[in-house]
Amino acid sequence: MPDKPEATTQPPDEAQPAAQQAPTAQQAHPPAQQPPVAAPPAAFVPVSPPRQAGAFGRGFGLGAGAGLGAGGVLLVLGVIGSLLSALVFGAAAAAAGQASGPRVNALQTVWGSDTADRAHTVLAVPISGAIQADGSDGFALTASTYGYELARTLDALTADDYAGVVLLMNTPGGTINGSRAIADAVERYQSRTGRKVVAYVQGMYASGGMYAMAGADRIIADHGSLVGSIGVIYGPFERYRDVVATSGSVIESGVTTTGGITVEYLTQGTGKDFGNPYREMTERERTVFTQGISNEYRSFVEWVSKHRGIPAATITDELGAFIFDPKTAISHKLIDAELGPDEGFRDAVTVMGLDPATARIAQRSAPSALEQLLGASARVYGYQATAPAGTPASSVICAGAPQPLVWHGPVTSYCG
Repeated sequence: MPDKPEATTQPPDEAQPAAQQAPTAQQAHPPAQQPPVAAPPAAFVPVSPPRQAGAFGRGFGLGAGAGLGAGGVLLVLGVIGSLLSALVFGAAAAAAGQASGPRVNALQTVWGSDTADRAHTVLAVPISGAIQADGSDGFALTASTYGYELARTLDALTADDYAGVVLLMNTPGGTINGSRAIADAVERYQSRTGRKVVAYVQGMYASGGMYAMAGADRIIADHGSLVGSIGVIYGPFERYRDVVATSGSVIESGVTTTGGITVEYLTQGTGKDFGNPYREMTERERTVFTQGISNEYRSFVEWVSKHRGIPAATITDELGAFIFDPKTAISHKLIDAELGPDEGFRDAVTVMGLDPATARIAQRSAPSALEQLLGASARVYGYQATAPAGTPASSVICAGAPQPLVWHGPVTSYCG
């Protein structure tokens, strides 16, 4: 074997550029009969001069990159779209379920420990504003409760769901059918589950409210609350005397009379136009309607008498349709105790056999903003949607006097 030539290293100032020292093709691939030539030092690895791609190559590369990028974006959007579709269909199903029955809302603690489990949780059911039968009664109110929907909510509860129910009362009353629907549902819940129902009055517990909650196992009123008004009112009926002109224009409408306008209520038809403001009510009409109101009043009195242990004669002859303060209401057996919120809730859970230190009272919360965005109703099942911005909270039915506490039929003309 021939000796391998020794590699020599030039001083730095004599070094040549690597491009000039690159071996030629003949040197890089010597003929087979020539002795092998030693590879150049690592520092002198041959470097090919850069190649500049043609127009086709550049266009192809850019097109391929754009296509891959667009495909990736479409893939991501497709996945996101599938997820959103699932959410939308789920929300739509939830909204549809809410329209036809009680919706399973998240719970919001009203009082007690947030860590309490279902076995130590009492469901709070607010009954605020006027009690209507359902949404078909709708007219502008600051707040209202739908008796039929609330009844379905109570009917859906089992003994294992909650340790009991607290009814948070602040209502001037409402429709007879809506109030009675709640009353019947309370009784069914007690019988079906063996659980107790406690009513806590926070402001007013009158008329239809008294009807709805007389069957509670215990009734507690906050300080300053008003309780009572066991009665029925129907009306108003307006009478225009000696009409001389009417106006049906959009700008100015009304009736001109020389005899004035009177308004009448029945507090207990023969003709189809019963309530016609242009004629007097006949004595027969008065008798027939008064008899109907008397029947409803009798049922009302019997219900309160049965569940509160008050003689019916005492209700009709002494209590009447008056509203009482808590202390007077206790003396008349309309309620059982006068307590502030903390003491009242402690008393309520104790009645249900729970330890106040580990129990809680919670109510259903409204759907979240995301659920509403995806189609869920903005209201909790059983209640009217939120009142328009700027509307003050109130337990009264509507403006004007006298203030109706129970009514039958539409009152749009009265409340506006």
